[in-house]
Amino acid sequence: MKPLGILLLSGDHERAHYALVLATGAAALGREVTLFASNAGCRLFLADNPLAQDPREAVLAARGVATLAQLLEAAAELGLRRIACEAGLKAAGLAGATLAPGVEVAGVATFLATVGEGQLLSL
Repeated sequence: MKPLGILLLSGDHERAHYALVLATGAAALGREVTLFASNAGCRLFLADNPLAQDPREAVLAARGVATLAQLLEAAAELGLRRIACEAGLKAAGLAGATLAPGVEVAGVATFLATVGEGQLLSL
């Protein structure tokens, strides 16, 4: 299967959640997946993840839907490549912020080279 690249531009909880749903689902099916976050989307990769404090997380958990914390853990276990855009971190005022373990900092060229002839999705 061709690699899948998911570009997360938004810092919105719903978009971040679904980016992780798509990424972990594809990785569970054996696809090579890279989740590239830029601008406000970089918040997903912060060590102290503000999106995990969103009230919608409790609603998801109560309804039996995987939370961001669960999906982030699954992403790491599945070997999903997670990249925070260097320029995006700066644009969002997050340069120098502590990122979650395993998150790389790189640019768009690295992301595009990783995906190559694969499929790109943007959220």
